Amino acid sequence: MKCKMLAAAILFSLSAFAQKPKLTWGDEFKLKKGSTDLEVIYADKSGVYLQEGHLAVKSYFVIGGTVRSSATLVKLDKNLMELYRNDFNKELKGKEFEQFFVIQDRLYVFATDYDKKEARIDLYAAELDKNSGEMTGSWNLVSGFTKDSKKDEVNFKIDFSADSTHIIIISTIAGREKNEYTVSEFDKALKPIGKPVKISNEFDPKTFQLQDVLFTNNRKIILVGRVYEYQEGKKKKEKFLEFANYNIRLYDEKGNQQKEINTNINGRWLNSTRLVQEKNNDLVLAAFYSNTKKGRTTDGMLVQRINPVTGDVISTSEKNIDYSMLGSEGDAANDEADENETKAERKERESLEKMKDEGEAFSRYMRFQRIFYTPDNGLVMVAEKVHAYSYIRQTTRGGTGTTPMQTTMTYYTVYEYGDLLLFKVDAGGNIGWLRVLPKAQREMIQERMYSGFVYAGYFDAVNRPFYSGFGAMQTENSIQLLFNDNPKNATITQPGSKVKMATNFGKSHCFIAEFSLADGRVERRMLFSNSDTPTSMPRMASVMGRDMYLVGRDDRVFGKTKIAVAKISWTVK
Repeated sequence: MKCKMLAAAILFSLSAFAQKPKLTWGDEFKLKKGSTDLEVIYADKSGVYLQEGHLAVKSYFVIGGTVRSSATLVKLDKNLMELYRNDFNKELKGKEFEQFFVIQDRLYVFATDYDKKEARIDLYAAELDKNSGEMTGSWNLVSGFTKDSKKDEVNFKIDFSADSTHIIIISTIAGREKNEYTVSEFDKALKPIGKPVKISNEFDPKTFQLQDVLFTNNRKIILVGRVYEYQEGKKKKEKFLEFANYNIRLYDEKGNQQKEINTNINGRWLNSTRLVQEKNNDLVLAAFYSNTKKGRTTDGMLVQRINPVTGDVISTSEKNIDYSMLGSEGDAANDEADENETKAERKERESLEKMKDEGEAFSRYMRFQRIFYTPDNGLVMVAEKVHAYSYIRQTTRGGTGTTPMQTTMTYYTVYEYGDLLLFKVDAGGNIGWLRVLPKAQREMIQERMYSGFVYAGYFDAVNRPFYSGFGAMQTENSIQLLFNDNPKNATITQPGSKVKMATNFGKSHCFIAEFSLADGRVERRMLFSNSDTPTSMPRMASVMGRDMYLVGRDDRVFGKTKIAVAKISWTVK
């Protein structure tokens, strides 16, 4: 297969890397009709496990029917050849699939069941045999969520504790007069640990959005929320919500508030933040800030080291961001036209250029995406410029004769993923080296609109875009970033150069940028061309040990979608 033949050439071209990647593509296979996505969820010595989401028939009516979420568990062997494929449609009958979840050596499938009479949603789990993919027993009730009214919406998330040894389920019911959250802890056998913790705050649910939850090693719970304020609109009686500030609170294991961490630090207003706990150590808060309350740009960043028991700030380190660090993003409308681009497509691109509202410099769209621990007890944080917006395009075709006039409404979501910023935080909490890798990606998906995706809330799980963004992995002395880019940007590693926007991902190249942990020095190499393989989706790449698993996907206008899985391994010279 051409994917495998390509790997040999790649190894030669990457010989200059300090840590050399080995690429292996498995054979292409067809995605099941009606499938929505595919991702690698786990890998062990016996093979690789994939989750393939799709829709299944829930019930039939005289005309039409309803559908439910279902999924298929696919296992590949060490050579990325398919071993088995189980869809669980029979076992899920009457239930909604939620997700597969792996903790330590155990694999579970989670599903929900709605009791209409009791207005209750029950969460179930069943363990799966990794060798066969079959259920080893019956469904077990894990948790239940009761609604006060039919309009209430149950949101929950299944996650790991800070040390990844326990399962944490955070839930809330939207529609009530105040924000209430329940945090439940389970061991790897899904046995409850202690009683569920109830937490509430005084904010109007419309003005508070939960951004993150951290269940610390010492059993503290930290909620990070975005607080909004009502502002007067241009028209009489018109009001809108505008972001005001972050709210970060520390709770004990009984749900009692112990501390509120001040987010207006030295006259700085945080516009993006990330909170993590170092391995068996302090909490670290990293944030971008503006110098004005309603600032639309990022003027700097700060890092705070926080005592995980008391919530007291131990140290604060700040660094101003110089706009000259940014690259000069290319105007997609003025780039050389694709030879297969139609006039209509070019017109659409030019229209988007006039529409986008991403602001200047390091705008409010900079978001923390990855955090890595370094051998010298420091941290490397990776941030990315992320912006998404929707619009509607209306087209009308005039009628002729007996044919009536027709109006078509088309919904688009546009994802714009830009520059990458990496910086090192040492063991003392000081900001060390800082590097910017210019990048510009635009992905447009024709679909119904989603809301709230500029700053996705804690419970939001829209698995898009497909080809933009990046994947990341830490090796011996480096951070490896994997991303799709316009081939004309092959040599760009520093700000100041004009960047060509990547829009046609089927003709893009997949690159690796290797950043040294010691000083942030970067080397960039092409890994493969997406013209020769199914188009890679680096943002959804999964890291298992020393390997990264990458899914490539090509949608066909006629015929089934083609899928292939690649394994990237790093070895030290």
